[in-house]
Amino acid sequence: MKLRIAGEDALMVYFGDVMNAQTSARIQAATSAIEHAMGEDLIDLVPSYASVLILYNPLRTNHVSVARRVRSALATASAPIAAEHRTIVLPVYYATEAGIDLEPLAARAGLSINTVIELHTRAEYRVYAIGFAPGFAYLGEVDERIAAPRLHTPRAVVPGGSVAIADRQTAVYPSASPGGWNLIGRCPVTMFDPNIQPCMPVSVGDTVRFEAISREHFLTLGGNLA
Repeated sequence: MKLRIAGEDALMVYFGDVMNAQTSARIQAATSAIEHAMGEDLIDLVPSYASVLILYNPLRTNHVSVARRVRSALATASAPIAAEHRTIVLPVYYATEAGIDLEPLAARAGLSINTVIELHTRAEYRVYAIGFAPGFAYLGEVDERIAAPRLHTPRAVVPGGSVAIADRQTAVYPSASPGGWNLIGRCPVTMFDPNIQPCMPVSVGDTVRFEAISREHFLTLGGNLA
């Protein structure tokens, strides 16, 4: 574990440089411990693949005090902890009209479209980080047989709800935005809504599974193919 200054009101805790379930579980436990230790001095915590960004109120505390409390909190959270997490099932309409890269990805992998769908829905994915855009959850890891590199030229607009793969990560685009991931389907679930609490259906440390649904069911759930 390394603790570094990240700004006049921020510290960053690094837990290595490897993305895996063990590091993610450690970060989840650390996040809970830091939140408890910081109390009202804490502004926000931003967990990622192998780090946690700590934003605090500089009018109430300082680097030295925060670093001391963080080290103390992490000392008590360093033992293996079975971190609590939820399993969220997200419905997906897998089809070429919903995911323009589904057929090319299957062809490149030497698999049928049905096999790609089966492999994508068979796995359970851990939420490693949330970023790029509000509600954009980085999930891993997809079966290596359907891993696919990012597009050489990102698209100017990816439809909101698009389910995509990049390398061995998968994600749901929460809203229309630029993007260079391979699109394989569409999810009707709202991934970010600032007007409700919680504003996202998933959090770092959660487990996500995808469930294939029909076109009719997708539309019934409020999905949009525009």
